[in-house]
Amino acid sequence: MPAPKAAGALRTIGELAEEIGRPQHILRYWETRFPQLRPLTRAGNRRYYRPEDVALVKRIHDLLTNEGYTIRGVQKLLAAEKGGKTPSPKAFSAGSLESIRESLVKALEDDEG
Repeated sequence: MPAPKAAGALRTIGELAEEIGRPQHILRYWETRFPQLRPLTRAGNRRYYRPEDVALVKRIHDLLTNEGYTIRGVQKLLAAEKGGKTPSPKAFSAGSLESIRESLVKALEDDEG
């Protein structure tokens, strides 16, 4: 087994895909959906991810996998952060969505009754 790379070292697409547990084609797809994600490309279109790219990939992965965001939701969140507006990733958590749903159900019941 090769020695682990230093924190600031460039990662290949294979190394990063293995690190986050996603196939390489997912990372290539994310590059088409997130303009912020631009790894270095060398001869033969070999991708090398800088530390900031690695951090962004891990964040996208976490938002999609653990936080329940959609691709579009992550796009909006990253765009808002770039524009200086930083909504909390928890802003639309399951709890707040449930409370919104309960409010809508109550409003419908009140309207019918």
